[in-house]
Amino acid sequence: MIPPAVLRAFGVAAPARPLDGGQGTSWTAGGLVFKPGGGRLHEWLGRVLPGVAADGFRPAPPVRTRDGAWEHDGWSATRWVPGRAPDTASVSAWVEIIRAGRAFHRAVAHLDRPDFIDARQDAWAIADRAAWQERDIALHPQLAPVARRLLAALEPLGPAQVVHGDLTGNVLVATGLAPAVIDISPYWRPPAYAEGVVVADALCWHGAPPSLPETVQVPVAAVARGLLFRMATTSERHAAGAVTEAALRDEARRYARAVAAIGR
Repeated sequence: MIPPAVLRAFGVAAPARPLDGGQGTSWTAGGLVFKPGGGRLHEWLGRVLPGVAADGFRPAPPVRTRDGAWEHDGWSATRWVPGRAPDTASVSAWVEIIRAGRAFHRAVAHLDRPDFIDARQDAWAIADRAAWQERDIALHPQLAPVARRLLAALEPLGPAQVVHGDLTGNVLVATGLAPAVIDISPYWRPPAYAEGVVVADALCWHGAPPSLPETVQVPVAAVARGLLFRMATTSERHAAGAVTEAALRDEARRYARAVAAIGR
């Protein structure tokens, strides 16, 4: 539960309630969303987002405490933005997620590479480097043969810039409003890669049809790179004890179906 002192530090008097989704650690109160942690990413977002022209999407900008800090007792806050998760059983939802991501990536294309990206050593950062052959990792034996089938599909995807590498669960829709893009996970990659991750998620977890890449105009090479990223993440998290054997077998089957769906 969020400590009352944290609410006071951000000038909030209303009681907090937990939010669904994510890692189950977010709370909302007084028009803000509170999460534990933040660090250099949160401070960077607080600096750069005011200079981003939000055309075609709504951001959730970080806010400071009453004394000007970005965190208090390990908690950070952003503005609450109205919206709900789109119905991912519908192809139109994936069209909207991709469209929101493209609007976001156009808006942040001018940003410099954040220096903290290279310092990240979490499972997702390691998996991202592995997907781009910048770091060697030993994929789990149930994943390695499927990953090898993707190598022939890899090709350049364009110049790198700041991208949101986890759009799938972080686009919210609301009637009459542009989609909200929240919980930004920055990577320095081509925008097509971020879109490939979305399509990979759709194929693996949401029953999207094999025609989705063509529908949303995301190249197979981008989906292949996104699948490699997700497989490497599963492998790294399994090695760390965060993914069970049963879950790994299930995910391996899903990845194999997705790889087949893109003709690999």
